[in-house]
Amino acid sequence: MLEQRIQQQFFDSADLKYAAAELLARPIANAVQALVGCITAGGKVLVCGNGGSAGDAQHFAAEFVGRFERERPGLAAVALTTDTSILTAIGNDYDFNSIFSKQVQALGAPGDVLLAITTSGNSGNVLAAVDAAHARDMTVVALTGRDGGRMREALGETDVHVCVPHERTARIQEVHLLVIHCLCDAVDLLLLGEQDNS
Repeated sequence: MLEQRIQQQFFDSADLKYAAAELLARPIANAVQALVGCITAGGKVLVCGNGGSAGDAQHFAAEFVGRFERERPGLAAVALTTDTSILTAIGNDYDFNSIFSKQVQALGAPGDVLLAITTSGNSGNVLAAVDAAHARDMTVVALTGRDGGRMREALGETDVHVCVPHERTARIQEVHLLVIHCLCDAVDLLLLGEQDNS
C-alpha cells in the first residue's frame, strides 16, 4: 500500500510535467529572453518567494552566481529570502508584506528582473515586490500555479507569467524546480552557445 502511494506520487509528477511541457515552453522561452536581456545589459535578477518557494529562489540564485552545468563567469542574482537581519528588521519595523518590496526598492534598478515565485499567485509580500519592481522599471517573471491568483492581474504586458496548471502545491513546486533548471540551461545556451561534446 505504502509503495503504491509512493509510486503514484512519481506518476502524478511525471504526468503533470508531460501535460505542462507544451503549455509552458513559450512562456519559459520568453522568460529566458528577459533574463538574458537583463544580464547582457549589466543588470541583475532579484528573486523572492515564501517557504518552498524561498528555497527555489535561493536555488536559482545559486545556479546563476555559481554555475549550472557549464563553466562560465557568475551571473548577477540575489535571493531576497536569505538575510535574516533584513527580513526580521523589515518584518518588525513595518510588516511581513514589506520584506521583499523594501529590498526591491533598495536594490532594484531599471532593466533588472524580479523573479517572483508563489504557487498560489496570492502571496501578499510577493505581490508587493511586483509592485515595487514595476515602480523601478523592472521586468517581472512570475512562477505561479493553479489559476495564477492575484498575480495574473498584477503583471504588465512586458512581464512573463509561467503558470503551472495544477491545484496541489507539491506538484506545482516540482514543476517550478524544472522551470528553474530550464531557465538556467537556456540562459547558458544563449550566452555560451551549443556545448561541444566531441
